[in-house]
Amino acid sequence: MKIAIAQLNPTIGDILGNSNLILEAAKQAEVEGANLLLTPELSLIGYPPRDLLINPSFIADAGAQLQQLAQALPPELAVIVGTALPNANAVKLGGKSLFNSAVLLQNGAVKTVFHKRLLPTYDVFDEDRYFEPGENSNYFSIGEVKIGVTICEDLWNNEEFWGKRSYAGDPVSDLAKLGVDLVVNLSASPYSAGKRGVRSAMLQHSVIRCGIPIIYANQVGGNDDIIFDGSSFAMNRKGDLIQVLASFETDFAVLEYDTAKQDLVGSGGMGQDARSTTDLSFHPAEGDAEIWAALVLGVRDYVRKCGFSKVVLGLSGGIDSALVAAIASCAIGPENVLGVLMPSPYSSDHSVNDALELARNLGIAIELLPIGDLMKTYDRTLANLFVNTTFGIAEENIQSRIRGNLLMAISNKFGHLLLSTGNKSEMAVGYCTLYGDMNGGLAVIADVPKTRVYSLCRWLNSGSEKIKNQADLGKEIIPVNIITKPPSAELKPGQVDQDSLPDYDVLDDILQRLIEHHESVQQIVAAGHDEAVVKRVVKLVRQAEFKRRQAAPGLKISDRAFGTGWRMPIAKSSFY
Repeated sequence: MKIAIAQLNPTIGDILGNSNLILEAAKQAEVEGANLLLTPELSLIGYPPRDLLINPSFIADAGAQLQQLAQALPPELAVIVGTALPNANAVKLGGKSLFNSAVLLQNGAVKTVFHKRLLPTYDVFDEDRYFEPGENSNYFSIGEVKIGVTICEDLWNNEEFWGKRSYAGDPVSDLAKLGVDLVVNLSASPYSAGKRGVRSAMLQHSVIRCGIPIIYANQVGGNDDIIFDGSSFAMNRKGDLIQVLASFETDFAVLEYDTAKQDLVGSGGMGQDARSTTDLSFHPAEGDAEIWAALVLGVRDYVRKCGFSKVVLGLSGGIDSALVAAIASCAIGPENVLGVLMPSPYSSDHSVNDALELARNLGIAIELLPIGDLMKTYDRTLANLFVNTTFGIAEENIQSRIRGNLLMAISNKFGHLLLSTGNKSEMAVGYCTLYGDMNGGLAVIADVPKTRVYSLCRWLNSGSEKIKNQADLGKEIIPVNIITKPPSAELKPGQVDQDSLPDYDVLDDILQRLIEHHESVQQIVAAGHDEAVVKRVVKLVRQAEFKRRQAAPGLKISDRAFGTGWRMPIAKSSFY
């Protein structure tokens, strides 16, 4: 029996377009002699659809398209499609009005329906808001092979692996009790650094525990702030990887289930399709490459799915905007990126020159808009109101807001998407200006700590990755001076970031412990940090919550990002 995996990049709400992606994959599966085609979770409507699900016409349109798709598919091919289905018992018995479902289509009709049992509500997930959990696990058969069907989270309740049980039920164990020969999983598992290795290790543990091979079909692509890495794979009953699909791009593969061996085997030999599970792990040396690929995909899909073709960003000569410009150039091509240099009287000559050199290296267009005269106009306008006050943060922030205003004007005039360039360290402690450098439609590196920004730029210059217009991999992309000079907002003479913040090595470690590991002040101090510094950083993080609430969507690459999954109150006790 041959099984095809279609690692698709659906667009949320594009029911017809997504249906066509499934149909194209089905035709390819038919050509390659497959008996079964797997697609990702909610592949017909895209994941996560969020409040589109409360629109009755959306569900009706999805249902109608599902029927049309069933009739258009190659009749002998069994295809599992993910979609939302109405809960017919909701009115009489209570419960949510929809199920998150996997639908088996064959011979022009719906053959079997499977409902997701475990509905996550942590981090970016909010499935209990929309869906009723399925009550039972079930399977279908192709010939004598019993194939158990699970959907994403259904695989993530392995008590032995996690050391705890997150849900009452365990769909994998239940399918094992039903005597299935194979488990398939339709997934939309978001990316975070290192998660590929966690997935493979968890599923390997489940496979060995139950003695049942698993095929995992994951969504790929960017949807708003969430990035899906794909990385679909299949494991035989020993826990060996039989097939591994590409990360951060669409892919298609066919493998075989050997009925005599009662196990999965690779199709067309092992080759590059079979790798050890360690290849899916997040090794520190490979971390920059993985994060780079995720950010490039996130920008490319955000631009494309939101209907833009070009982007604009401010270039300061600093490292954050340099990295964002490089990511954008790789994502959509340098010809579609406009950098705007807006020097003030406090901007150093080397920052201007660094920005110009960066633009030349990347091959992007650049505009020079000095803001000195605009600053003088603001000074005159506010002179009577600000009389007898000391120059301070308010005046510094005017510069940032002038720049933000100019960038928004360009965005509005030419229809470019404005990319904001602030990093996670700045977002955490509020070292950013509302209606200034925070302006934008997408915050590209808002989940990238400052230390990782430096690491990515050094990695980029090492020749590990090729920007599209770079013929020479050894060519410097980020000017070295941008990497080596002290970071500065350049809003007053001689200013550097460390006038206001701890060294970034110190700050980022404190922030990681606080934000991602939920450590207390006492625990962070016990780890070796100065108590006064820790308390100050914690205070800054609390005070900046109102800024983060107004920020542009930021691409998520960590387990704890300031985005969909971050639900912190603004008005709260200073104790927490």
